[in-house]
Amino acid sequence: MHGVTERHGIELNRIPNHVAIVMDGNGRWAQRRGLKRTEGHAAGEEALFDTVEGALEIGLPWMTVYAFSTENWRRPLDEVRFLMNFNERLLLTRRDELHGKGVRVRFMGRRGGRVPARVRRRIEETEELTAGNRRLTLTFAFNYGGRAELADGVRRIAEDAAARRIDPAKVDEKMIRRYLYRPDMPDPDLMVRTSGEFRISNYLLWEIAYSELYFTEVLWPDFRREDLFDAVRDFQKRDRRFGTIDER
Repeated sequence: MHGVTERHGIELNRIPNHVAIVMDGNGRWAQRRGLKRTEGHAAGEEALFDTVEGALEIGLPWMTVYAFSTENWRRPLDEVRFLMNFNERLLLTRRDELHGKGVRVRFMGRRGGRVPARVRRRIEETEELTAGNRRLTLTFAFNYGGRAELADGVRRIAEDAAARRIDPAKVDEKMIRRYLYRPDMPDPDLMVRTSGEFRISNYLLWEIAYSELYFTEVLWPDFRREDLFDAVRDFQKRDRRFGTIDER
């Protein structure tokens, strides 16, 4: 993109550094078509990879998607089992394609517990395969919850304080960040939620403190790169002050 300043009406020198997405609406998409909820999750694969292509096209460096929350374990057993198998298949069939495009694939969330061992192995294999890529870092929030992340971080801080590895008096925001799942991940500039819902849903609670929020009626299986571009164009119209005032 050398010498190109705009693409799809997007100013390429003002691309958000990190876009986080809540991929919502799979179940409703399926129900409106008389299909099982799991069919909606399967249809969301095309949405995800077209969106990834769009991110690569405009030079987006970081993208994080909400793939499976800690609350999703409460869903019907057949749906949970489908999602575990689906994510495993996704890693097996798509990781080489992502690797070939220069995408670094990472996961954030609780690795243990009820996550099947074979899925954990696929996660580790995919992260290892793509670790050297830097064109786009695609992070899957998997078995993830914002409160769980903070609770896990606080627990580790308490353990290190008890072992005298850290001084409790020196715990500040910078130190807390070091105990998050992905401390090197930049905070999202933009959070996108699909399906017309206006909730955060326990997603990246620490990291989105100053993110711009964008909500769209589009159900996730219908989401495509142009919808990502719409969100980025909207982001570029906003005035981000981070708690200061506009003195213009």
